[in-house]
Amino acid sequence: MSDTTDIAAPEEQAAAPAGDDDAAAAWEAMLEEGEGGDAGDDDGENADRILEQAEIDSLLGFGGDGNGEATSGVQAIINSALVSYERLPLLEVVFDRMVRLLTTSLRNFTSDNVEVSLDSVTSVRFGDYLNSIPLPAMLSVFRAEEWDNQGLLVIDSALIYSVVDVLLGGRRGTAARIEGRPYTTIERNLVERMIHVVLADFSAAFDPLSAVTFRFDRLETNPRFASIARPANAAVVARLRIDMEDRGGRIEVIIPYATLEPIRELLLQMFMGEKFGRDSIWETHLATQLWNTDVEIEAVLDQQQVSLPTVLNLKVGDRFVLDCTANSPVALRCGDVVLFEGSMGRQKDRMAVKVSDVLYKKR
Repeated sequence: MSDTTDIAAPEEQAAAPAGDDDAAAAWEAMLEEGEGGDAGDDDGENADRILEQAEIDSLLGFGGDGNGEATSGVQAIINSALVSYERLPLLEVVFDRMVRLLTTSLRNFTSDNVEVSLDSVTSVRFGDYLNSIPLPAMLSVFRAEEWDNQGLLVIDSALIYSVVDVLLGGRRGTAARIEGRPYTTIERNLVERMIHVVLADFSAAFDPLSAVTFRFDRLETNPRFASIARPANAAVVARLRIDMEDRGGRIEVIIPYATLEPIRELLLQMFMGEKFGRDSIWETHLATQLWNTDVEIEAVLDQQQVSLPTVLNLKVGDRFVLDCTANSPVALRCGDVVLFEGSMGRQKDRMAVKVSDVLYKKR
């Protein structure tokens, strides 16, 4: 037994190196394949890498400039699908005119050097905007009387304290202290006076386009009580920046699209109608087409009023006597408009009317 074992052991030892060589060859083949798959391994490592918060915000479209509108990422795709509303070119002209008027009015109101600038005009869902209002703030609900609808004016806390500080004679160079306390009656009254000035200029900005009067309705501090439209409705938001040297804040004007519906056709124009010029090419084309239009003219011999049973009882062969003679005048009319008057005659084998008087020029 021992001799057999001694003889078999060398054979096993001889077979072992052969197996090691096969394993080494297999490992070399795997390494060669791995060199070609390094790029795939790197991609796998990148895929497994945990994203940072800034990268996640950029992917989702959050963390922008803070104005509530995403310009990239998933949020931008959602907004483009759900809030894709039409642009109103003349509305930007109205807000630009409002900025110029408001600059002068607020300088007179505060007796200070006031600069008003228009940051942006965007379209949002009304419910999303209410949820994004930074509190504390004052929300003024105003009514457009001629359009029979409402709008919203939002004044942030920085501007509220700045205006109160200026109107009460605060020293320049001191920053307004913003606290979380409710607004006092004096602050509300002073801000309400400024709101009346803003609404007056807003009404004047619409005058070249359409006469409208914006009336102050109420002042709220809770966005829930300032719901003037359904949350899913579209609205236009205009953000105005007001600077008073080292103080200032923002005013945001929110107008639902339903409020602008009565003048929607005017706002879609590129300029304010004929006050800035006339399109002579279109007028000439329209006049040419009108002159080439075929119209139907009726020759009326006589008109009578009869009862409905008489008309219903008419049969084939019945005669309807007209109250006219061969020399009676015949009225030529187009629709309900009487154009000419003439006498009945014959031209070869056709009936004809000779025009004796033109009536439409005498109207």
